[in-house]
Amino acid sequence: FFAGTDSAPHTTGSKQSGCGCAGVYTAHAAVELYAESFESQNALEHLEGFLSFHGADHYGMKRNEKKMKLVKKSWTVPQTYEFAEETVTPLRAGEKV
Repeated sequence: FFAGTDSAPHTTGSKQSGCGCAGVYTAHAAVELYAESFESQNALEHLEGFLSFHGADHYGMKRNEKKMKLVKKSWTVPQTYEFAEETVTPLRAGEKV
C-alpha cells in the first residue's frame, strides 16, 4: 500500500447542497493525518515507506531524494480556507491535529 490523496477542494457551498460533491479536503494536513493514524497503530516505522517509497517503487519511478522532518506539535485546523471568492471546509475543521 502507498499514500494517495483525493483533495479536490470543492467549496463549502457546493458540499452543503442538495447534490453535494463527494470527498473531503485533506491537503492542508495529509502528512499529519497519516502520521497520526500510523502512530495510533504503533506503526510509525512504516510511515516513510507508505508516504515516500512504495508508490514510486510500484510505478517504477525514482525515489525522491529530498527529506522532511516531522515534529510532533499540535495545531488547530482552521474552520475554513479561502478558495477563490468562496471557502473550503477542511477535514477536522476547528480540531487539533
